[in-house]
Amino acid sequence: LAAANVATPAAAQTVSGNASDDIDQRLRNLERQEELDREADAAKAAKTPTISLNEKGLSARTPDGNFEIKLRGTIQADRRTFIGAHALPQNDTFLFRLVRPTLEGQFGKLVAFRLTPEFAGDSATLVDAWVDLRFDPAYTLRIGKMTSPIGLERLQSSSTTDMMERGFPSEIAPNRDIGVQLQGELAGGRMNYAAGVFNGAPDGRDAPTTDADNHVEFEGRVFFEPWKNDANALSGLGFGVAASNGDKDGSGANFLPRYRTPGQNVFFSYRSNVTADGAHARFSPQAYYYHNAFGILGEYIRSSQELVLAGNQASRIHLANTAWQLVGSWVATGEKASFKGVTPSHPFTSGSNGWGAFELVGRYGELAVGNAAFPLYADPNSSARRARAWGFGLNWYLTGNAKLVFDHTRTQFVGGAPAGGNREDEKTFFSRVQLSF
Repeated sequence: LAAANVATPAAAQTVSGNASDDIDQRLRNLERQEELDREADAAKAAKTPTISLNEKGLSARTPDGNFEIKLRGTIQADRRTFIGAHALPQNDTFLFRLVRPTLEGQFGKLVAFRLTPEFAGDSATLVDAWVDLRFDPAYTLRIGKMTSPIGLERLQSSSTTDMMERGFPSEIAPNRDIGVQLQGELAGGRMNYAAGVFNGAPDGRDAPTTDADNHVEFEGRVFFEPWKNDANALSGLGFGVAASNGDKDGSGANFLPRYRTPGQNVFFSYRSNVTADGAHARFSPQAYYYHNAFGILGEYIRSSQELVLAGNQASRIHLANTAWQLVGSWVATGEKASFKGVTPSHPFTSGSNGWGAFELVGRYGELAVGNAAFPLYADPNSSARRARAWGFGLNWYLTGNAKLVFDHTRTQFVGGAPAGGNREDEKTFFSRVQLSF
C-alpha cells in the first residue's frame, strides 16, 4: 500500500510529461503547416500577374517584370471658331480631334510593341503599329509604322504640345512612315539617335500603306542633352539636327505636299499637272530649353524637291520650301515645364485649395514657298507664297489626366488671292477638353 502510494506521484509526472510532449508536437506541427502555407502563398504570388489601374492607365504585369500589357489612351474634344472669316473653307464646329486608344507592352526583355488606332474622323485609321527589338539601350531596332525622326515638335506627344495644333515646321516634316529604324541612347542618355530606311512620306503627311514608287527614303536624327540630370541651369538644354534624303516619282497626295495653317486650312498646293521626279531632301536644326517654370522650343526645316510639269523634263526645277518657329511657355503656378508636359503639384479638387497648374504659351512661325513655284507649278490666285502666324494660349492642367486648352491664333499671307492680292487673314479661337491616361 505504502509502495503504491509512493509510486502514484511518479506515474502522475509521467502522464503530465506525455501530455506536454503531445502539446509541443502539435505546436510544432502547426508552425510547420504555417510555413508550408506561407511557401504555397509565395509560390502562388510568384505566378500571379499584378493588375493595376492608375493615372497611367490599365496594366497587367508578371511578378518578374518580363511580360507586361498596358492600355492607354487620349481623347480630345474641340470647339473651333473662326473669327470674321468670309472666304475660308472651314466652318465653326465641334469635333473630336483625337480618339486614340493605345495597346502597348513587352514580351520578355527583348520584344516590345505598340498598336494605336485613330477613331476620330469619318473612318478608322492606324496611327502607330511597331515592334521593338531591344538588344540594348544603346541600340534598339524598331520595325513598322512610326513617327518619323525629323521634326522636333512632331516627335512631341499630341497630348503635351504647347498649343492645340503643331506649327509650320511640322507641315514640312514627314508625319508617320513605314520602315525600319535603329535607335538608342548613349553616354547615360545625354545623346540619343535614330536612323532608318522608310517608304518615304511627303511633307506634312503620313506615308501611303504601300510604297507607291519603288523608292526608299533615309531619315536620321541625333540629339544631345549634355547636362541631363545635372543639378544646374543647363540640365534642361537639348539640341540636335535631323535630315532625310530619297527619291520620289509621282503625282498626287502620296508624293506632293499641301501646307496648312494652324487652323488646318490649306493655303498652298501644287497644280494637278505637277509631278515629283527625283531627289527629295530635308534638313532641320532644332533645340529646346527648359528651366524651372520656363520653356522654349525652336526649330527650322528646309525641304527641297525636284519637280516637273506633265512629265516634261525640260521643265525640271529644284524647289526649296522652308519653315521655322519659336514656342515659349511659362507655368504660372510654379511647376516645372518640360518637353513632356506639366504635372500639377496640387490637382484640382472641388471645395479645396487644389486648382491644378496654369501654363501660358506663345508661338510665332513662318512658312515660305520657293519663288520658282509661281506661276507654273502653283496658282498664285489660290496658293500663298508665304504665311506668318502668331498665337498665344492658356493650358489648364486640372489633374495629371485632364487638361483644358484655350488658343487664339492669327495667320497672315503673302499672295493667294486673285489679281495678285493677299489671302484673307485667318483668325481663330479654339478650345479643347483633353483626357489622357
